[in-house]
Amino acid sequence: MASSSLNRPDTAARKSEFRNRKPKPENQDDSELLTVPDGWKEPAFSKEDNPRGLLEESSFATLFPKYREAYLKECWPLVQKALNEHHVNATLDLIEGSMTVCTTKKTFDPYIIIRARDLIKLLARSVSFEQAIRILQDDIACDIIKIGSLVRNKERFVKRRQRLIGPKGSTLKVRKVVLDTMKNIHPIYNIKTLMIKRELAKDSELRSQSWERFLPQFKHKNLNKRKEPKKKTVKKEYTPFPPPQPESQIDKELASGEYFLKAHQKKRQKMEAVKAKQAEALSKRQEERNKAFIPPKEKQVVKSREASTETKIDVATIKEKVKKAKNKKLGALTAEEVKLKMEADEKKKKKK
Repeated sequence: MASSSLNRPDTAARKSEFRNRKPKPENQDDSELLTVPDGWKEPAFSKEDNPRGLLEESSFATLFPKYREAYLKECWPLVQKALNEHHVNATLDLIEGSMTVCTTKKTFDPYIIIRARDLIKLLARSVSFEQAIRILQDDIACDIIKIGSLVRNKERFVKRRQRLIGPKGSTLKVRKVVLDTMKNIHPIYNIKTLMIKRELAKDSELRSQSWERFLPQFKHKNLNKRKEPKKKTVKKEYTPFPPPQPESQIDKELASGEYFLKAHQKKRQKMEAVKAKQAEALSKRQEERNKAFIPPKEKQVVKSREASTETKIDVATIKEKVKKAKNKKLGALTAEEVKLKMEADEKKKKKK
């Protein structure tokens, strides 16, 4: 897995041995040579710079995956047309799955073969033709970064690679940002630093000064808590003396006196020990079997005194109820009602 990016080179990637250098003026200061004037551009390399051409033929080849075959077959005429302008031949071999570029006798630019090599590498790594063809320009350079071996854990690798992918599949265009991202440093920190540097470069007074006081200092913080082990091992106190050697079987026999016994005595002693273990096991089994025949303890029921007093019958109250029931006939008035009725009848008679 690799991440390809296009960016502007820091210095001109040309071979200046084919140019005529002007002698340095006597009164010129060295500090003036370190700064580039604003708006200056390197002149294009023409045939006049190298009229005799190249002495040897150079060629480069690269392989491409199977899924890129259809796209390369479709755009290959455009690739040949762009390289023919620089007198470079390009061949596409679909059987072997390779692309080859080589110089010709008419090639005058010695660095164009390097750019042609980068072009076929970008095309093999799923870069579109419209973006890859820009590598033939003088002010454009590319850098292919192999990130497959930077992170061992596959899940972490996928998460950190996702930070590099921008809108519509475009990737970040600075090598340091890509490498730091795979080291778990978020790209926003480096991008902010680059933005500050771009603003400082516009100031003519600050070009020759150190920019460290303006750049932000980001400290790496690991917020993930360390997982504690389930089984904590307690370290023993250090002692310079080695641990005592364990007793061997002979030492144990000497201590118990068994070492001096004869063979038939040792055999008899072992048989007795076996019989004792068997008898103990048999007694335990018998006890477990007898537990099933032992009746459980019954709980004694104690009658409470309160219940006995409540159940006593009140004879006097029952006799009074029976008398009242005898005196009271079905539908007859009570004694009080009879008295009231008699008083009411007497009052009526007096009125009359």
